[in-house]
Amino acid sequence: MEMKFSRQRVFAFTLIELLVVIVIIAILMGLAFPVFQGVQNQAKKTQAKNDLTQIVTAVNAYYTEYGKYPLVTDDLAIANTADLLYTLRAVSNGVNAGDATNPRKIAFINVPEANNQNAARSGIKISDGQWYDPWGSTYKVAIDGTYDNQIANPYGPAGGAGSDPIRQGVIAWSLGKNGVLGGGSAGSGFANEPGAVKVYTNSGDIISWQ
Repeated sequence: MEMKFSRQRVFAFTLIELLVVIVIIAILMGLAFPVFQGVQNQAKKTQAKNDLTQIVTAVNAYYTEYGKYPLVTDDLAIANTADLLYTLRAVSNGVNAGDATNPRKIAFINVPEANNQNAARSGIKISDGQWYDPWGSTYKVAIDGTYDNQIANPYGPAGGAGSDPIRQGVIAWSLGKNGVLGGGSAGSGFANEPGAVKVYTNSGDIISWQ
């Protein structure tokens, strides 16, 4: 009888220990999750910065090769970068791309296809030819179409993203995790950020010129 009681006590004590361990693990996971999210977001920012550097380098390499910028009529941001990327990737596709804009068929940039083509991130979406950043927005590019080494700063003179105009031949930027220019409320399917709309300061945007 005593042996049976002891076994019950041992079993009960083991169950309590198990519950304590589970609670401790849950607490540790709760503490670790924000840290993991921070590390993951930093990794995305690093990737986006590298992607933007590749775009700027490729456009400048095109200029060195052909003595002009690709697909440029003015200094406005290229909303649909597909044709630009077709040209830089030496892909005969798009409205203005193909042999006419890159007759030497030089691949100035290599971009992987996005793993998930239905919700493209970190790569090219085959159906539209655009390059999506790690959060799911297309990269934005502006090129000096007037060849005066000045490009309007998309954040304006008081947006915290440097001088306006920017004295470069090409710039590129990512909208970050909220999917809109600057910080603040998120676009559909994205996450809110600190800061204000169209203001770079405190936002999660990534830019090539700083």
